[in-house]
Amino acid sequence: MMDDLEIFQRLGLALAIGLLFGLERGWHQRSQSEGDRIAGVRTFAIAGLLGGVSGWLASLTAPIVLAVAFLGLAGLLGVSYWIRLKDDDDVGLTSEVAFLLAFSLGAASVLGEMAAAAAVAVVAALLLSMKKRLHRWVAGIEQLELQAILKLALVSVVILPLLPDQGYGPGATLNPYELWRAVVIVAGLSFFGYAAIRLGGASLGILVTGLFGGLASSTSTTLALSRLVRGQDAIAQPVAAGIVIAGSVTFLRILVLVAIFQPTLIAPLAIPMGVMAGVGLVGACLLWLPGRGGEDRQDELDGIANPVEFKTALTFGAVLAVVLLAVHYLKMWIGTSGVFAAAALSGVTDVDALTISVSKLVGDDLTAANGAIAIFVAASVNTAVKAGISVVVGGRSMGLRVGLVYAAVIAAGAASAWSFGWGGG
Repeated sequence: MMDDLEIFQRLGLALAIGLLFGLERGWHQRSQSEGDRIAGVRTFAIAGLLGGVSGWLASLTAPIVLAVAFLGLAGLLGVSYWIRLKDDDDVGLTSEVAFLLAFSLGAASVLGEMAAAAAVAVVAALLLSMKKRLHRWVAGIEQLELQAILKLALVSVVILPLLPDQGYGPGATLNPYELWRAVVIVAGLSFFGYAAIRLGGASLGILVTGLFGGLASSTSTTLALSRLVRGQDAIAQPVAAGIVIAGSVTFLRILVLVAIFQPTLIAPLAIPMGVMAGVGLVGACLLWLPGRGGEDRQDELDGIANPVEFKTALTFGAVLAVVLLAVHYLKMWIGTSGVFAAAALSGVTDVDALTISVSKLVGDDLTAANGAIAIFVAASVNTAVKAGISVVVGGRSMGLRVGLVYAAVIAAGAASAWSFGWGGG
């Protein structure tokens, strides 16, 4: 049983939730006359308090009390909506739903966790206040992006639970569930960056494009940005900065992946990957500052493919499976050196697949130190490849800038790794 102080606290939270909703709805409807509003601050506050009192009475008597109160309130709102609909056939339901939510959260404040009820109320009020911004975001989404969101939901919510969670093939290396889980995680990270670029476009600026492009794919971002420089040397400096930022984000992305798939790798990788990211970001700043007053590019970047296309997802899954098998066989044939060889080969095209593959080996067939070295090798090779892309596609002037920074990045990463014990183990 709740004591008097706790009851007052919980009812006070129910009232505060109603006031929060009423404040947002009242501000949103401030231009409307008093009679045209569905509810103001006082009415929403009473609705939240009514939910709290109904929850309190339900705890003292029977749950049916809360159900009856909710249905009665919903009925009143339904009648009110029907009357307003006769006068205006373009009436939204947002305020009515918010009213019912205020009541429900008021009841949850008394019957459930107060912190959870308060958090939901804040998030709901924030969503209510972001109407115009959310509508702009939705308007900026093309059919391609909408399909990508639905496909991401399909591969994660529908397909993933149906796959068997056991190993097949040589050494039980291939686990369908784990393989597809990796596909979902990488696709999710990539889509976040891809969506940021598509919604904002390159008009956000080359630096921000480089940041989000690094989450989507630093290699394709390097290619896309490098194409902007052809015949336009005036923007070589800021574009080089954007490329280096995209590459620097890769090192932070590696830390995210090992945190998900093999947390024991965080300790040996945190310092070298952090140093490489830090040196890269400092180098990007040095590249950007002298040319910050140059031409502002507004072009859309078309070189970054949608990461949630089934073809893209299946390709990554296939690459991951091949890398897993390559690491398994090379480890079996020539020991730990085989893992390093596989890392170097994988780094030519992809870092994510090697990172996940090595993460799965650590603890059983590979020490954390050797696993960290393999990932460092793949990241370094991939960084060198992106420097090469900058030279070939973007030209010598920009490629030299990117190459110098990336050389410093690799050297700093190697020095920090050696200093913190890799050289001794």
